[in-house]
Amino acid sequence: MSNKVMCIIDDDPIYQILINKIIALSDTDYEIIRFKNGKEALDSFTHDSNSLPEIILLDLEMPIMDGWDFMSEIDKHVTDQTAIYIVSSSISYEDKEKAKTFPKIKGYFSKPINSDIIQEITKPV
Repeated sequence: MSNKVMCIIDDDPIYQILINKIIALSDTDYEIIRFKNGKEALDSFTHDSNSLPEIILLDLEMPIMDGWDFMSEIDKHVTDQTAIYIVSSSISYEDKEKAKTFPKIKGYFSKPINSDIIQEITKPV
């Protein structure tokens, strides 16, 4: 099993299934962890700071804690070892601009993403 972890934070169960299949077809060796909202993920990551994944794919619109609230909180815990990518159905110019105000956000993709994007974000630097 891989030591590299990719986290999907998204409340849509159908999208969770879809993105898991896309990642599997992308031939990456990441272990996948999933959360239904930002609070679940934040609770997990702050409970065990060693559990921070290498990549987080973050939705913006979720119940309990949305992507922006998650970013405001996780920013205190995330190191440069974690790359966060927004993956949202929002094509809002304001959301894309707001994402640029968070240095930990490495990219903004509109749903659905494909295996080319997964390969791009998982290739070694």
